[in-house]
Amino acid sequence: MNTKDFLIGSLVGGIVGASTALLLAPKSGKELRGELNEQATIAREKTNQFTNNAYEKGNEWANYAKEKSNNIAKVVSEQSAQVSEKVKEVTNSVRGEADEVKQSAEELAQDLSGDLQQSGEEIAESVKNEVDDIQNKLEEEKEAQRTL
Repeated sequence: MNTKDFLIGSLVGGIVGASTALLLAPKSGKELRGELNEQATIAREKTNQFTNNAYEKGNEWANYAKEKSNNIAKVVSEQSAQVSEKVKEVTNSVRGEADEVKQSAEELAQDLSGDLQQSGEEIAESVKNEVDDIQNKLEEEKEAQRTL
């Protein structure tokens, strides 16, 4: 939009300048028309130059922006892939640790179960021995009382 406004302004300025020169110049009509044609041609050439320069610069900036946006998209894509890979690694690591904890808990439960069973058997044996000892002592006391 700025280029278009500039070109219109240049064209209007050239026309006003040429008109002013015509009105103020003490020249014959033929000379004046010739100069006006020259000035119009010069103004048209400059306008064409400005237009071409504006298009070239616009294309350069468009290509530059396109290149930069492609680079940014590539970097974002690479970083997204890296983040995704890190998440997968952490997930696998946590799964592995959870499996290890589960296995350790199962082993501990089995060990405790075995220890409890063994302790129960030892306690049962100990109680049985104590009961037998008490029965033996009672029988000895009964024997001792009978003999008295």
